[in-house]
Amino acid sequence: MAKGQPLSNYQRKIVSRYYEHLDTITLGKLAEILPELFLASASGDARAADKLWARAAAALARTSAKDSAVARILETRDIKALGALVNDLSTGKVSASPQPRRPAQP
Repeated sequence: MAKGQPLSNYQRKIVSRYYEHLDTITLGKLAEILPELFLASASGDARAADKLWARAAAALARTSAKDSAVARILETRDIKALGALVNDLSTGKVSASPQPRRPAQP
């Protein structure tokens, strides 16, 4: 798409629906990462596990999970705790909506 070209109504609706369902998309990505992470760690493939943990960290950053809990899970690389957090996010015990961004103050 050329620079400065406005989006059509159809394209605007697609973008709007994407952001409307971003929490569901993020939870889906986390749910897909979990079994892959388990298999990578069980097989001893450290390189694949490192990439999967990086993907999990990026996905967790888009949720409203507590930063301290996320940091603890990522530091210890605890798959079971990650699974519990994903379960809590998907059942609504922890809100999965993205954290509101605060505008920069001048």
